[in-house]
Amino acid sequence: MDLVTRLGVIGCGLMGSGIAEVAARNGLDVRVAESTHDAAEAGRRRITASLDKGVRHGKLSEEQRDQALAGLSFTHDLGDMADRQFVIEAVAENRDIKTDVIRALDKAVEDPAAILATNTSSIPIVDLAVATERPGQVIGMHFFNPVPVQQLVELIPALTTSQETVQRTRDLAGQLGKQAIQAPDRSGFVVNALLVPYLLSAVRMLESGAAVPDDIDRGMELGCAHPMGPLRLLDLIGLDTAQAVAESMYEEFKEPLYAPPALLRRMVAAGHLGRKNGRGFYAYDV
Repeated sequence: MDLVTRLGVIGCGLMGSGIAEVAARNGLDVRVAESTHDAAEAGRRRITASLDKGVRHGKLSEEQRDQALAGLSFTHDLGDMADRQFVIEAVAENRDIKTDVIRALDKAVEDPAAILATNTSSIPIVDLAVATERPGQVIGMHFFNPVPVQQLVELIPALTTSQETVQRTRDLAGQLGKQAIQAPDRSGFVVNALLVPYLLSAVRMLESGAAVPDDIDRGMELGCAHPMGPLRLLDLIGLDTAQAVAESMYEEFKEPLYAPPALLRRMVAAGHLGRKNGRGFYAYDV
């Protein structure tokens, strides 16, 4: 089976830029699409800054950085995805937005055998697949933040996804140096089905006044050998993203442990989203 050489990435925020960077560092021709010219240029700067940081920290050479940059191109027109063999969307965790993007890609990508993957962390894959004329080639490919560091990718086939699509996606994960596990097409998949209730429990503990953030986090870091406590992890994920994932899981299962706590909702409403804008459960320099 031929390996992917021409990859498309839709969205160049934290996840999209990480996926594009990893793909370019592994020798793929990567085309990144953003909604506007300015957003595309911001994405270019984000990836360049990350690669430069890798050089400063000795993770890659200047030659490797330059080769990765040479393999990247940027656009604000989904029509430029026409020649891609595989496209990964990494736009906002919103069902309507993702459906619109997948539907548009279905029309834009010319090769009928090309695969359209979604980086959703909670939306049922089948809902996106049936919005296209190629449901057999739509699959979930859930990366973890930060993509250049985290080794896991969840592969989530819908009921409509072909076995060939699953294998080609697994092969691409290998090309990107990732380890793949297969997850069911149910909200939360494997990792978030276990992780989200734990994170929300930490918010409820804080909300009840049982402990302060630093004690909650240090307790899990020092007592359970977690590399990062739950509230710091929520700040890294983004509180708005965590709320969206929890809402999607609660919508599907109606289990109280998946319901976003009132404190989380209030923080998102106040714009306290975590590391991305400098204030969450902790304060950050941005």
